[in-house]
Amino acid sequence: MADEDLATLGPAAEPLTTSTTPPYDGTGRPASQGPGGDPVAGPAARWLPGLVIAGLVLAALNLRPAITSLGALMEEVRDGLGMSGTVAGLLTSVPALCFAAFGVAAPRLARRWGPGAIVCAGMAAIAVGVAVRPFAGGTGGFLAASALALAGIAVSNVLMPVVIKTWFPDRVGSMTGLYSMALALGTSLAAAVTVPMTAALGGSWRTGLSVWAALAAVAVLPWLVIARRRGTAVGAVAGAARPAEPAVRITSSPTAWALAVFFGLQATGAYITMGWMPQIFRDAGVPAGTAGVLLAVTMAMGVPLSFVLPRLASRMRHQGPLAVALGLCGLAGYTGLWLAPAAGAWAWALLMGISNCAFPLALTMIGMRSSSSAGVVKLSAFAQSVGYLISIPGPLLVGALYQHSGGWGLPIALMAGLMVPQIAVGVLAGRDRRIEDGG
Repeated sequence: MADEDLATLGPAAEPLTTSTTPPYDGTGRPASQGPGGDPVAGPAARWLPGLVIAGLVLAALNLRPAITSLGALMEEVRDGLGMSGTVAGLLTSVPALCFAAFGVAAPRLARRWGPGAIVCAGMAAIAVGVAVRPFAGGTGGFLAASALALAGIAVSNVLMPVVIKTWFPDRVGSMTGLYSMALALGTSLAAAVTVPMTAALGGSWRTGLSVWAALAAVAVLPWLVIARRRGTAVGAVAGAARPAEPAVRITSSPTAWALAVFFGLQATGAYITMGWMPQIFRDAGVPAGTAGVLLAVTMAMGVPLSFVLPRLASRMRHQGPLAVALGLCGLAGYTGLWLAPAAGAWAWALLMGISNCAFPLALTMIGMRSSSSAGVVKLSAFAQSVGYLISIPGPLLVGALYQHSGGWGLPIALMAGLMVPQIAVGVLAGRDRRIEDGG
């Protein structure tokens, strides 16, 4: 991704606080202005920010159900399509691959069309992909339609923080918390209700997966309105004068690499959990519906912790202790899955849910490891793109080990083993350093 694209999509270098001299509409801009200083005339100054909030929440609700609903019905999908364990492992690796591949394109697309239009297209891609994939005819069609939905998720993932910083520069923390809560809620909701909803709709896994397209279709509606207002394009401020930003060679920063590896390892654990944890419980004798609820519990831990962790991390000079605590919860959860997966299922689900909250910690550290807005954007793009590439092999290896060993001993050992380097790089990434200073 070119540096000029990153700079264009980054928030302005000025502080995010705003003067209270002119009347503000609650979005951090004068009531007569839209993002980038574009005018918002008449009643739009009052209702458009609320519509953006609704769009953010609806978009966030759609960023994980395509993945977690599949995890809840993985056994039925494998049987229905004749998938091997290795191919199923590949399927659980596709999200990370798509996030790395399509996420890189998001800044260029947003520069050309505006973030609102690209998020709108992303929601439409999710709706079409989720609706089509169960009926696409075979494994190849299923994977292709899944890739379409995941492409929509990928570009929306990248652009949601841009939209937040553009529309709500004085409320970045609270709006990010709202976004994170909605994302965790969508994740856990799909995990919890997919199996019982499938049964209520006739028992077909195809219906159970495709029904989530309706939620994505609803999310398209507010973004259609937002996209019509080209002021949502952050590129509109590209020509504005900005203070000089210090040059940053991101690939030369040890902190940037530590963050990228930490992001990649936490993403590995998250996608293994979403893709395989219900099957681990089902193979241990836990009913399918209960296994889905257990995954929902794991995902739902992100709802409260997405508020608590960023606030706690921002008050600490060194976030390493938080990375250690989350990693130890993961080690304890994997140990329990290995020793007594059914007997202590609820405890292991809770511990894994706490461990998976390394994601908001990673996002918080990305924001703290740079002293400039352009540096934050560069660091975020680097850490997420490299991190998602790192996470690709994990679910595939778990599927292969499961198929060839005939049990979950080796896969769980792999999951537990990955927590050790995650803790180590988390400590390195948590040091009070700035990439502009060569850290």
